[in-house]
Amino acid sequence: MAMKTILRRIDPQNPDPSVIGEAASAIRSGGLVAFPTETVYGLGADASNEAAVAKIFEAKGRPGDNPLIVHVSRKEDLRALALPSNYALDLADAFWPGPLTIVAKRKAGVAAFGCGGLGTIAVRLPSSPVALALIEASGAFICAPSANSSTKPSPTCASHVMQDLDGKIEMVLDGGQASLGLESTVVDATGPAPAILRPGFITREMIEELFGRLAKPDATGPPKAPGMKYAHYAPKARVVLVTGDAEKIAQKILELAQGCMEKAMVLATSQNASRYAGLGFLVAGDRSDPGAIGASLFSKLREFDEMGAEVVFAEGIEETGVGEAVMNRLRKASAGRIVEVGV
Repeated sequence: MAMKTILRRIDPQNPDPSVIGEAASAIRSGGLVAFPTETVYGLGADASNEAAVAKIFEAKGRPGDNPLIVHVSRKEDLRALALPSNYALDLADAFWPGPLTIVAKRKAGVAAFGCGGLGTIAVRLPSSPVALALIEASGAFICAPSANSSTKPSPTCASHVMQDLDGKIEMVLDGGQASLGLESTVVDATGPAPAILRPGFITREMIEELFGRLAKPDATGPPKAPGMKYAHYAPKARVVLVTGDAEKIAQKILELAQGCMEKAMVLATSQNASRYAGLGFLVAGDRSDPGAIGASLFSKLREFDEMGAEVVFAEGIEETGVGEAVMNRLRKASAGRIVEVGV
């Protein structure tokens, strides 16, 4: 029989200590708690409890070789878990607390649960007051992937978590809408120079400003971070990503939709939305503001399911700044269904 998932409302900026205490007790008892961060909602378990970490994989339907991120509450905790390079410490100084995950060599004696069988560990210090309070109150480092069923769009509010995990986890802390809406940037800090494994709101340009040219990630070994190997972020509908010149993107989407025998809808930018008047569409945001598009992306993809879409044609955007992260998620959601139009 499914368990009863407790839903607790919590102020995202001033979390109630009694609610945090209840959630921390569940973590210490080996339970799973979904909680808001500044990026998306995470599904937390005590990182030192093998059975609890195993429950994360079971609840999400997540492959066991897909590593988890360990959330900490202090910069010094990176040294407790890992053997960080000098530039890893510089990354932490520059961007923590915040939406950056650092992959470093795992320290001897540190539990490998959730590390995908690797000698590395992924660590993040979130800026969310709720996340920080929960980590502190639980007295444990917290493993926490996104709190959704594996392959689905990541959850940016508590209702998304409940859609996927109600009856599978002990508790959900409802802190409203996640402010950023895309998962953290993941940087491999084990080589001679930083390499971005997953782009996010800490952008390539921001990191290059500090470190110069970045290394290319090693694509030959097992994945060192979430989101590198498996399909991700996809609604029930098939997503077709259309890239290229903004004007030609809209033309191509209209052509594709006209010839589609299934219920087709469009993930549009505000610049082109009026052109899809004969189709169902949702506006992700303005092309000039990729951060706003990123903040709404996952909720829009979930909304298409509620609208009964069978095919979603998604407009590509320029891959600079946060646009790189948006396009990374759309490529994953499309599972290779990408149409390129001339510029």
